[in-house]
Amino acid sequence: MKTKQLSCVVLATSLAMTGLSPAVDVFERAGASSFANEVDNPVLAKLRQHGIVPASVCSDAVFVRRVYLDVLGTLPSPAEVRSFLEDRSPDKRRRLIDQLLERKEFADYWALKWCDLLRVKSEFPINLWPNAVQTYHRWVRDSLAENKPYDRFVREILTASGSNFRAPPVNFFRAVRDREPATIAQAVALTFMGARTERWSPERLAGMAAFFQDIKYKKSNEWKEEIVYVDLLGGTARDAVLPDGTRVALKPGTDARSVFADWLARPDNPWLARNMVNRIWYWLVGVGIVQEPDDLRPDNPPANPALLALLERELVAHRYDLKHIYRLILNSTTYQRSSIPTTERPEAERYFAHYPLRRLDAEVLIDAIDQITGTTESYVSLIPEPWTYIPKETRSIELADASITSSFLELFGRPARDSGLESERNNSPSAAQRLHLLNSSHIRRKLADSAKLRTLARSQNTVDELYLLILSRYPTDDERQIVSSYQPDNHSLTGELAWALINTAEFQYRH
Repeated sequence: MKTKQLSCVVLATSLAMTGLSPAVDVFERAGASSFANEVDNPVLAKLRQHGIVPASVCSDAVFVRRVYLDVLGTLPSPAEVRSFLEDRSPDKRRRLIDQLLERKEFADYWALKWCDLLRVKSEFPINLWPNAVQTYHRWVRDSLAENKPYDRFVREILTASGSNFRAPPVNFFRAVRDREPATIAQAVALTFMGARTERWSPERLAGMAAFFQDIKYKKSNEWKEEIVYVDLLGGTARDAVLPDGTRVALKPGTDARSVFADWLARPDNPWLARNMVNRIWYWLVGVGIVQEPDDLRPDNPPANPALLALLERELVAHRYDLKHIYRLILNSTTYQRSSIPTTERPEAERYFAHYPLRRLDAEVLIDAIDQITGTTESYVSLIPEPWTYIPKETRSIELADASITSSFLELFGRPARDSGLESERNNSPSAAQRLHLLNSSHIRRKLADSAKLRTLARSQNTVDELYLLILSRYPTDDERQIVSSYQPDNHSLTGELAWALINTAEFQYRH
């Protein structure tokens, strides 16, 4: 190994080791209150019940990075980090949360999450095709941007009819493997009720499938256009059974989907609200109140029933305002706890005693590397025709179509969007991922070709700027000493320090 390469490895190893002895002023905030809002009451009660001491509140530097990644799927800029760290206002975290929820990236990132669940994909086995994918993704994103009430969002999907190009929600009924009523019922139950019907009896599934029996599909003269409609004239009188066991007599000429949607969106129906707040908690906190987050059933009870019930009530009371739930969770001390546990007891994470470590999503990780280096990715799909080219400035979290991918996204666990299950996304680290970040020409070229890093090398505070850019904090005294003992020219230091920092767990994980 060349001397220069060896020194890079030594630098990276030394910096990684500094993270094994966390300092309070870096990762935790001393003397913070253990209660911030009503979300914390049931969490603290459960922790007391089990004799678990909760972690301290995270430091401002940890919080600003965490909340940007969790809400926007985006790293904060050095200027945004500095502004937040220098702000002495006691309510600065609350104000930052409010600002982030109104940013463009909020809709971009959460459209990505929703399109995973809705199986938004051009090719096999879903076969929505590119035009439908683009219009469906845009509708989802616009719904999130305007904070459409969640019950209306669901109702618009379940009762949609028309062209897959001009009535975007109808694509829900096309994004299933065989379009049989039972298959559609399975997709509805998984997506909007968090229920896996594989555990249901055949009779229970058939009773729900009867609500989707009259859905029909027909082609038009436009390439790949398809009309989704309900055959009200050809429908027959029949009985359908709601998931709660209630039998419904369906008359001819009735859109049975509306009957089901009316039941699902009733304020006293626990399925819709419970599933949604549990998913949001899982997305923000990393562990579902019910785990797995799409496996709600009587024999898989919530870790904290009182917490789940509280969030359900809040969503219904605020007319299905999803941003209200985001605010409640993000402003809680539970969410803002340090990731450094106070105990090795495995149930501590299950009861939300600390923030769990999680590797960045594939799309978030490559976007962060591109943000650091000022580079872009190239995304293209050659199948099916017409070929789809994505503008270079498009970020990975903005990609509409799971069929447009890359070797990086596949390696780092981007979901195929074949099933709608949360578990399709695989954020487990692997040796191949580590080697890619350490040694691949893909990453090394980004660092070597980065005009942004070359400009940074001319800064008077290069090391501080790199830490703010990559880790969203200032270096510690120990880290400054390690870097100062490493003596290449300033340009080499910038590239090699950037390489070392993106290969730390602190960069690659939410913490």
